[in-house]
Amino acid sequence: MGRVTVDDIRKMKQSGEKIAMLTAYDFPMAKVLDEASVPMILVGDSLGMVVLGYDSTLPVTVEDMIHHAKAVVRGAKHALVVTDMPFMSYQASIEDAMRNAGRMMKETGCQTVKLEGGERVAEPVRKMVDAGIPVMGHIGLTPQSVNQLGGYKVQGRRAQVAIDLIKDAKALEQAGAFSIVLEAVPAPLSKIITESVSVPTIGIGAGPDCDGQVQVLYDMLGLFTDFVPKHAKQYIKLAPEVGVVVRQYIDEVKGGTFPTAKESHGMSEEVLYQLKALVAR
Repeated sequence: MGRVTVDDIRKMKQSGEKIAMLTAYDFPMAKVLDEASVPMILVGDSLGMVVLGYDSTLPVTVEDMIHHAKAVVRGAKHALVVTDMPFMSYQASIEDAMRNAGRMMKETGCQTVKLEGGERVAEPVRKMVDAGIPVMGHIGLTPQSVNQLGGYKVQGRRAQVAIDLIKDAKALEQAGAFSIVLEAVPAPLSKIITESVSVPTIGIGAGPDCDGQVQVLYDMLGLFTDFVPKHAKQYIKLAPEVGVVVRQYIDEVKGGTFPTAKESHGMSEEVLYQLKALVAR
């Protein structure tokens, strides 16, 4: 089984096959997702909140993304690995965008990058694609613009904003993006956008009619407990279970019941006899 390609993702839309994508930020989780046959893994700048403890994605750096993406690529042998371009790594100039996208591709081994925005980022997207860098777009609620948007709000409920989002999707398609994330977009609008573009749409809080879905893994597993977004489905709540196990471990250490002989290493009686004799001198 070879690695999933951007062409494979495009073909999934053409054939009507739904696309599942999840985030990962480290080697062991990437390995688990890869072995479960997830076709796309996103190294999201959401790592700023769910792994690094920031209150937004804004403090995340290119170096942060490269560090985590390297680990994910080492763990994922088959999935297409998408790496987020963090805040201000592409907004200042096309030269910055190209330099940082190139670094992320070369230094991590990922197969594609993702950046937020529609018409305003169409030109850097076009330049990247022309240079051989596959690009995933991202419109709707764009977390890097949270201060401008006035918070984490659904985008596209007003007619003009909805029209602008359709234009953004078409601009990204024309610029060469191979797929587009729709975040926090009303389901009916997501359906219109999905039917308006030839490239796959990947929804997060955007209803069931997108060509695929993405979730933050820590939300899905119930490991991030500060809040649960409306769009997140917790398939399991691992945080309380981890807490139970940790408390059991603490009790066993304090009570002297861990470790046992099973978790300990022995040595030969002959060597032990010699050591005791040396110590007794």
